[in-house]
Amino acid sequence: MSGRPPPPGAAPTEAFPPAVHHTIGDVQLAVHELGDGGDRPAVVFCHGFPELAYSWRFQLPAVADAGFRAIALDQRGYGASSAPSDVGAYDLAHLTGDLVGLLDALEIERAVFVGHDWGGYVTWAMPVLHPDRCAGAVGVCTPYSSFATTELFRSIVEHDDDLYLLWFQEPGVAEAVLDPQVRLLFTKILRGGVDPQIIDAERRASGTAGDFNPFRDVPGIPEFGEPIVTRAELDHYVEVFERTGFAGGINWYRNIDVNAAQFPHIGTATLTLPTLMLSAAWDPVLRPEMAAGMPDVCTDLEMRVIPRSGHWLQQEEPEAVNDLLVDWLIRRFG
Repeated sequence: MSGRPPPPGAAPTEAFPPAVHHTIGDVQLAVHELGDGGDRPAVVFCHGFPELAYSWRFQLPAVADAGFRAIALDQRGYGASSAPSDVGAYDLAHLTGDLVGLLDALEIERAVFVGHDWGGYVTWAMPVLHPDRCAGAVGVCTPYSSFATTELFRSIVEHDDDLYLLWFQEPGVAEAVLDPQVRLLFTKILRGGVDPQIIDAERRASGTAGDFNPFRDVPGIPEFGEPIVTRAELDHYVEVFERTGFAGGINWYRNIDVNAAQFPHIGTATLTLPTLMLSAAWDPVLRPEMAAGMPDVCTDLEMRVIPRSGHWLQQEEPEAVNDLLVDWLIRRFG
């Protein structure tokens, strides 16, 4: 697997800054930093599932070079950060609380939060739950929206096993399948975007159109798209997740109903701070049209769609993401 080379001007993967551990409440968080930033707000990057702070390895140097303090963390349950065993320790109160505690530990008053996938949900929760600590918010693939419930998800599939979000709910089930197959899983999923119409057509032809759970059959995951990581990058993900397993990240999904009940105003409350939405044209999960309602609830919003790109947008198209993000940061906070 060769992947694609780092974009021009990006720090090589081996130059990703080492972690510094900070104790935040009852957890330790592994935090990677570049740059100073001066009077500009810090930029905090929040990863998704199954990712790491390392997923932002191309964004940190670009944002730091633009004059900002760039920070990425392994969020609770991931990598070198703590992974509490209690499922309830992974709701949005805890996840956003970690970010507030991190700002306090780093003596940062306000930050711009940038989130991808699950990290996007945490990012969009920050200006609702902790508006005094947010200077801006950026969604990468993940739009600002309300939490759906498991009841709603069950209404669209015949069996819980047919949707990975529901299959994830029972502790231990998904872990038993995924933990022994780390290298194969990342080899299968860390791939670039493919036109969703092609994927949909092939799924219909194979009789899997109603199955939205690729994780329960890792060897059978179709290898759509070209690899987007080098061998060294793949090895890093494999080494980390073979050590930690997937339970911490999956526990985030086990709080979907809790989040919907506790925070019904997330996704409906109007956001007035500067916001940016970067969508991937070919993301099969977080499709760009899911962000269509954002102008109604974000009064200071810019939206961009990056063509011919898939779910792992900041790793597949780092130059495009960096250009749009840095341009926005400089215009709004420079």
